[in-house]
Amino acid sequence: MKKIHILLTLCVLFWSGNFIVGRYINESIDPLQLSLFRWLGVALILSPLLIKDFANIFKVLRHNFVILNILGILSVTGFNTFLYFALQTTTATNALLINSIVPIEILILSFFILKIKIAFKQFIGIVLSMLGMMFLVIKGDISILQTMEFNIGDFWVLVAGLVWAFYSVLVKFKPKELSGLSFLVTITYIGLFWIFMIYLFNGYSLSNDIVLVQKYYLVFGYISIFASVLSYIFWNMGVQKLGANQTGQFTHLMPLFGSILAYIFLGEVLHLYHFIGAVVIMIGIYLSLFKKQ
Repeated sequence: MKKIHILLTLCVLFWSGNFIVGRYINESIDPLQLSLFRWLGVALILSPLLIKDFANIFKVLRHNFVILNILGILSVTGFNTFLYFALQTTTATNALLINSIVPIEILILSFFILKIKIAFKQFIGIVLSMLGMMFLVIKGDISILQTMEFNIGDFWVLVAGLVWAFYSVLVKFKPKELSGLSFLVTITYIGLFWIFMIYLFNGYSLSNDIVLVQKYYLVFGYISIFASVLSYIFWNMGVQKLGANQTGQFTHLMPLFGSILAYIFLGEVLHLYHFIGAVVIMIGIYLSLFKKQ
């Protein structure tokens, strides 16, 4: 396994932890509040880099205003906010099951936008890892599918997944003049600006909501540092080195990591279907990433 594969695994692990944290504070913080203060924390962490490279960032932004705004809105403003809205009204099982189509969306968008051909072994790997993930979220019992009810939250999961798929493909067009960190700084401040505009438009107040940060500072610390700064750096590195198609397959690890974290922190029990699903997922990822033609 190469270094980039380890970093992408950590990326997905941190995002899985974000689901656990989101469930923990679901009733205490609104989606817009969670999204705003998450990325405000990221902006503060990255502020020294903004100051250091401000001249170059401003210059590149001026010449690449449209694509950088698109990437900032997709990755920072849109994806996270839509996902937090989804988790208000849908179950974790529904969200994970619907999220399993993201790699397929990335594959299709890569074909149409980047003209990347789909190899047969890659298709088989994607199908296997997707089946393994679905096996996990339905707890190895196919009858669960008959009783699942879809609601507005499920729609927001679909929107969030499609938004992330577009970002994962379009990030290939990021300006080469920006380093990985400078690019993260740029889309963070762009995305935060649009979140803040939406936040104010909906009548929220920073002076009233700042107490949430004081009360849940560990939560915001985790989602800002691990689920945002580090994860986005690792994901962008993966897209640049492996391409959107192969990088997208790592999202199938999320239900596995989510189950393990829920066992550790929430006291949920691990079952045989967790291990069966994990084996199928790993075989699928192996076929789509490592196995030679």
